[in-house]
Amino acid sequence: MAIVHLTEETFKTDVLESKGIVLVDFWATWCGPCRMLAPILEEAEKELEGKVTVCKLDVDACPIAASKFSVMTIPTLVLFKDGKEVSREIGLMPKQKIIELTHRA
Repeated sequence: MAIVHLTEETFKTDVLESKGIVLVDFWATWCGPCRMLAPILEEAEKELEGKVTVCKLDVDACPIAASKFSVMTIPTLVLFKDGKEVSREIGLMPKQKIIELTHRA
């Protein structure tokens, strides 16, 4: 499976109505740390395949979803389980920390 790119329309069905664990990367194209996190997130997604759905949400393209979850700093990774937020981390991080984050669900 690949990283899912969310829109305002798909956020509800792919994240909030999901049964399972979903990790959402709130990011923007102009954000340097976000661009640095992208390949790390892709590596983590390969290890998490089948256990966690990894998604990206562009805060400029989807300001309503970003605002609803009070995302003020990017990159922000938010972990959801069965549609509810269970954990959150802000900033650039190594792959191992991303994987450890998913174990909080």
